[in-house]
Amino acid sequence: MKYPRLVPYIFTVCGVILVFFSFQTLYSVYKERPQSGITEAVEHGAHRNNDKMRACFVVLVRNEELAGITSTIRQVEQRFNSKFNYPYIFLNDADFTPEFIETTTALTKATTRYGKVDGHMWGYPSFINTTYAAECREELAKQQIPYASSESYRHMCRFQSGFFFRHPLLDEFDYYWRIEPDVDYYCDIDYDVFKFMRDNNKKYGFNIAFREFIQTVPSLWQTIMNFKKEYPEVVSHWPSKKDSLVKFVTDDDGQSYNGCHFWTNFEIASLDLWRSNDYLKLFGYLDRAGGFFYERWGDAPVHSIAASLMLRKDEIHFFDDIGYRHTAYTHCPSKPEYAAKCSCNPEKSLDYTDGISCRPVYDNALK
Repeated sequence: MKYPRLVPYIFTVCGVILVFFSFQTLYSVYKERPQSGITEAVEHGAHRNNDKMRACFVVLVRNEELAGITSTIRQVEQRFNSKFNYPYIFLNDADFTPEFIETTTALTKATTRYGKVDGHMWGYPSFINTTYAAECREELAKQQIPYASSESYRHMCRFQSGFFFRHPLLDEFDYYWRIEPDVDYYCDIDYDVFKFMRDNNKKYGFNIAFREFIQTVPSLWQTIMNFKKEYPEVVSHWPSKKDSLVKFVTDDDGQSYNGCHFWTNFEIASLDLWRSNDYLKLFGYLDRAGGFFYERWGDAPVHSIAASLMLRKDEIHFFDDIGYRHTAYTHCPSKPEYAAKCSCNPEKSLDYTDGISCRPVYDNALK
């Protein structure tokens, strides 16, 4: 007669057992699920303050530049990435050597990936007259323009202008930070720059701006103006003159290009900017015009003019707090609050060097 009192307890125990085995089954399914699928599910979800950004470092580099990129990565790790562990994507127009891969992998706890650039991205497109291109290189070399006779430099500029963001290794990312061999990073960076870009709706970031050799881009501006006339449906998406940074790249209300550009050796930006239909159409138009090979169009003026026309001025950011040097040009923060975090001399900064720097032009364009 006492057994009926045990019935509720028996049901309770059975329920606990059922929940336990159900959890075990779900956990087994979770363990067997591919890790890439788990990552994708998290990263494609709604943004959270503490989530990791879909961002990476992009490094176009050759095997013989190993010493130079080793120096750069050590500084990037010390100043920034040891705290955030963003992956490195290494790209090359040749196969990376085992020594290059082993050495660079050992420099960071972050993921490192290595890819080769194919002939479509690095080579002459079918519509380019290579004989005429060689004649143009010879003519430019007579003017003693840097890289005037270099074919590989032109392939690089075309790749950086229109293809790096299409490489399969970048498909999963939303933002990138371009780094180069033989550069210096002078300041500790204690915040996540990619989250800063996202949270402040910034699409393009730079820290050095100066003037291009106009002899290398004599027809670039007019070609872009022709594109605007022929594709009004594309231009209709762009901001108005007063809302854009167009005054950074022209001093005469669009009649000509003033040569100012963001130096793309340092570049932190949204990949969506270059993946947009508007930019892809613009790049395709420029590519067909042949200026990457018949002249010496650089990715810096191409990116800079496009960003200045296509983005609102508040979507472009000057990373004043990131001290940086490439070749003879340096940006060093001058504000007192950065002094304790930086190891450079503000007096050597290019920012307001007369006749060279475009920082004053940028400041005026913001107004």
